[in-house]
Amino acid sequence: MMAADSDPESEVFEITDFTTASEWERFISKVEEVLNEWKLIGETSNKAPEKGEYTSGVWEEKRDEILFADFRFSICHHYLVQDSGEKEEKEDTGEDAIPVCMQDLLCTNNDFPPVAHCLVRWYGLREFVVISPAANDAVISESKCNLLLSSVSIALGNTGCQVPLFVQVHQKWRKLYIGECQGPGVRTDFEMVHLRKVPNQYTHLSGLLDIFKSKIGCPLMVLPPVNIAIRFTYILQDWQQYFWPQQPPDIDALIGGEVGGLEFGKLPFGACEDPISELHLAATWPCLTEGIIVDNDVYSDLDPLQAPQWSVRVRKADNPQCMLGDFVSEFFRLCRRKESTDELLGKSAFEENGKEVADISQALSKLTEPAPVHIHKLSVTSMVHSARKKIRKRRGADESPLNNDVLNAILFFLFPDAKSLDGSEAKPSTSAGNISSQSESKDYNLYSQLKSSPSDSLTYKLALCLCMVNFYHGGVKGVAHLWQEFVLEMRYRWENNFLIPGLANGSPDLKCCLLHQKLQMLNCCLERKKARDEGKKGNPLYRSSVPSVKKASDTLSPVEADKSKFEVAKSWDSWSDSEEEFFECHSDTEELKETGQECARKAKEQTTETPSPKPEGRLHQSGNLTLLNSGEPLYIPVTQEPAPMTEDLLEEQSEVLAKLGTSAEGAHLRARMQSACLISDMESFKAANPGCCLEDFVRWYSPRDYIEEGAMDDKGNKIFKGELSARMKIPNNMWVETWETAKPIPARRQRRLFDDTKEAEKVLHYLAVQKPADLTRHLLPCIIHAALLKLKEEEAAEDIPSGRKAIKQIISHSSKVLHFPSPDDKKLEDVISQIVNVEATIARARSLKAKFAIDRCEKSEEKEDLEKFVSCLLDQPEVPIIGAGRGPAGTIIHKMFVNAQRLTESADEALTLAPMEEEPKRSSSSDDRRQTSGADFPSPAGREVILRTSVSRPAPYSKVLPQRMYSVLTKDDFRLAGAFSSDTSFF
Repeated sequence: MMAADSDPESEVFEITDFTTASEWERFISKVEEVLNEWKLIGETSNKAPEKGEYTSGVWEEKRDEILFADFRFSICHHYLVQDSGEKEEKEDTGEDAIPVCMQDLLCTNNDFPPVAHCLVRWYGLREFVVISPAANDAVISESKCNLLLSSVSIALGNTGCQVPLFVQVHQKWRKLYIGECQGPGVRTDFEMVHLRKVPNQYTHLSGLLDIFKSKIGCPLMVLPPVNIAIRFTYILQDWQQYFWPQQPPDIDALIGGEVGGLEFGKLPFGACEDPISELHLAATWPCLTEGIIVDNDVYSDLDPLQAPQWSVRVRKADNPQCMLGDFVSEFFRLCRRKESTDELLGKSAFEENGKEVADISQALSKLTEPAPVHIHKLSVTSMVHSARKKIRKRRGADESPLNNDVLNAILFFLFPDAKSLDGSEAKPSTSAGNISSQSESKDYNLYSQLKSSPSDSLTYKLALCLCMVNFYHGGVKGVAHLWQEFVLEMRYRWENNFLIPGLANGSPDLKCCLLHQKLQMLNCCLERKKARDEGKKGNPLYRSSVPSVKKASDTLSPVEADKSKFEVAKSWDSWSDSEEEFFECHSDTEELKETGQECARKAKEQTTETPSPKPEGRLHQSGNLTLLNSGEPLYIPVTQEPAPMTEDLLEEQSEVLAKLGTSAEGAHLRARMQSACLISDMESFKAANPGCCLEDFVRWYSPRDYIEEGAMDDKGNKIFKGELSARMKIPNNMWVETWETAKPIPARRQRRLFDDTKEAEKVLHYLAVQKPADLTRHLLPCIIHAALLKLKEEEAAEDIPSGRKAIKQIISHSSKVLHFPSPDDKKLEDVISQIVNVEATIARARSLKAKFAIDRCEKSEEKEDLEKFVSCLLDQPEVPIIGAGRGPAGTIIHKMFVNAQRLTESADEALTLAPMEEEPKRSSSSDDRRQTSGADFPSPAGREVILRTSVSRPAPYSKVLPQRMYSVLTKDDFRLAGAFSSDTSFF
C-alpha cells in the first residue's frame, strides 16, 4: 500500500479552472450586452405622460434573441415614443432620484388604457423590457424562475439600467410576469398572482385594501391614505329589441325572373346580420380616497349611474356576411375555373346541313372560296339565327341554365335598341344608346385608373349582369350561357350593320380593359362598313366617281386582272364586299416582313390607272400655299384614317418590330413597315396636286422639315427661299425613297390601311373562344369599379371619414394591381378584402345609428353630437361619453340596459312554475328593485381596481417610495399585479 501511494501516477489530480464562464454567467453577460446596445444604461428623465397619451401615442419595440445554454429566449424593449426635446428640468429634490418607472406608478393620467400592452395597463409603465421563451416553451419550474429573476437583478445592478425588466414564467396564456427595477438606493419588485377562482373576501374593495396594506407592511402606526381608481365594465349582449335595418334581397323574385333593368344595373349592399355583437360600458371612478366610499360584501356605494366617467366600446361581429363582398368574391372565384363554354354547354357553335362547325373560320371558309356567279350567297346572319334555334331546341327549357324571362330581361337591359332592330321598321343607320365621349364622363378618372370601362358602357353593364347571373342564376353555366348569347348578338349586329350601343365613338380607348377595346374595335369596323354602304347606296355621285373594276383591270397585270374578274362575280353583301373601293391590304405578321424592294414592286403593280394630270381627291385649299414648280394652289388631299388598334395588337406589332434587330437592314425594313400610312398620304397628295414635288408634301405634312430663309432680289424685293431640313437630306432617306415609289392614287382607290371585315372577324373569333375564367379576368376591373362606386355612394349617405379614407386607399391599391396584364391573385384577394372591410364599416355605422335612433332625434345639436359619437365608435377603441349617464348618449345606453334587464327578468319569470296570481306581485317587486339604479344594470363583467400610496419601506426612516397594486376580477379570472418599492440604502 505504501509503495502504491508513492507511485508518481497516483500524484496526478484534476485541476478545476474557476475562471471559466458558466452558462449562467454568459446569459447575464448577453443581457447586459443587449441593454448596452439599446442604450438603456443610466438615468432617464422624460416629461410626465399627458392624459390619454398611452392610447393616442405611438408605441415601438426592439427585439433580439439570447440563449441560456440551449434554451432560446426573446428579449423585447417596449417604449412610448415621446419628444426628446421636452424633458423636464431636474430639481434638487429627493424624489427626482427615483427612476422614471417609479414615478409612473403614481401617475393617474393613463389609468385603464383601452389599447396597450398588458403590463402598461397593470402598472402604468411607459417603458420596460420583457424576457420570454422564444418558442412555445414555458418556464414552469420554481427554481428556474428564481434563477431568471436573479439573473435580471444582477444584470440591472451591473449596468445601472433604470428601465424595469420582466421575465415571463409559466404558460404564455396566463400572462404571468415577474420583474424588478433598480435605481440609486431604491428597488421596485413586480409581483403577480393569477387564480381561476377568487376568494370571496377579495371580490370587493374592503378585502383588496386589506391585502394591499398587509403586503406593504409599513412600520408606521398611521398609514397615509390610499388613492383608489375603480372601473366596472358592463356588457350589453341582448339586441333583440333593436331590429337590424338591412333587408336581404328577394331571392325568390330574382330566381323567378321577376327582374327589370334597374335590378340588373345595381349591386347589392349591406350586411345580412348585425355587424355589432356587443356593447361594453365602462363606469369609472378615477380619483377616490379611502374612507369616502363603502364597498364590501354587504353594501356598495358604487352606483354606475353616479359614476363621473362613462366610456363605451363596441365589439364587432367576426366576419359578418356582406352582400357586396359575396358578389365580388363569388365572381372572382370563376377565375380559377378551367372549363370552356363548349364543355359547360355542349358544342353550340354554328350548324350547317345538320353538321356542327366548331370554328367560325370553317363556316366562313365557304364564303371566301371562289364560287360561280350562279351559286346563291351564304349568309352568316341566317346561320346565326339557325344556330340559336337549333341550340335552344337541342337544350330544353328545363336544361337551360337561364330561363327565357331572365335571358330576355338581361338582353334588353344590355341592348335597349333590340326591339327596334327586330321589327320591320328597324333603322340600321341609327346607333341608339351610344355613350358620350369618355373625357366627358364623370368617373373618367376612376375607370382610367382601374383600367375598367365607363359606368354607362356596355362592358360595364355586361360585367354587372354576369356577376348577378353567377350569384343567382346557375353559376358558371349561367355565365357561359349568357356569354354565348352575347357573342351571337355581336355576330348578328355585324352582319346586319347595327351599331353596338353603349360604346363611345372613335378608336379603342387603351385606358379601358381589353374586352372593352375589342367591342370598340368591332364598332369601328361597323362604322367603316356603314360609311361605305351608305356612300354607295345613298350618293349617286359617289358611285359615278368610283371607276369600275373592268376599267381598272385594263391597266392591271394579268394576274390582278383575273382577280378583278373574280371580284365582279362576288356578291356585294358578302364578307369581302369592298374591293370596288379599296384593294385588300395584307396585314398579317409574316407579310409585314417583306423586303423594301418587294413592297415597292407591289406598290407599282397595284397602280389602278396611269397617272393623270387631272387632280383627284381634293379636300380643300391649304391657305395661301402654292406648288413650288407650277405655282398652282396647294390642296389638302382626302386621306385614309389610320387603322385603330387594341393594346394586344400594339403589343404584337411591337414584338414583330423588335425581332427585326438593330442591323441596318432590320432598321430599314422596320421603317418600311411603319410607313404604310406615309405612302398612302403621299399617293393622295400626288393625286390631289399634279406636278408637285417632295418639298411641297413636306411643307404640308411636316412644316418643321422645310426651312425658309429671307433674301433680296435684284429689284430689292424680299423673297423667301426654302430647302429641306438636314434629316431629309440624309442619303437613302426613307421619305425620298417612299416619294419616288408613290403613285398619284386618290384615297378611295388605294388599298385599305384598315381592313374592317378582317378585323371584325378577328374580334368575333376572339369573343367566341373566351372561357368563363378568361371572361372573368377581363371584367373583374369593371366589377371592382362598380363596387367602389357603390361604396362611395353608400359612404356619402352615412358620412364616415374613415370610410372615405379607406376608399381612397383601395383605389390607389387597385390602380397599381389592375394595370398589370395578369394581376396576381393574392393581390386581387387583398383588394376584395379591403372592399369587404369598408362595406362592414358602413354597415356598422348604420347599425349604430339605428340603435341610437339618430334619425328620430329632433334637436339638431343633439343629433350632431350623436353622429359624432357614432363616428368615433367606429374609429376609436374606446369613446368617452360626455355627461356620463346624464348625457344624450348616456341616456340612450341606460335605456338599452334597462330594456335588456326587463327581457332577462321576463324570461326568468316565465321559467318559474309559480301560480298565475303571484305574477303581478313578482312583477311589482321587480319594478321596486328597478327603482334603484343598480338594478338597471347586470352584474359587472369586469371589476378593475387600482390602489396607490407612498410609504417608507422597510423602516420608518427609509425613503418614501410609491406603492401600487392592480386588481382585475372577471367571471373566470382573478389577477393581482403589485409593484412594491423599498429603500436599499440601509437595508
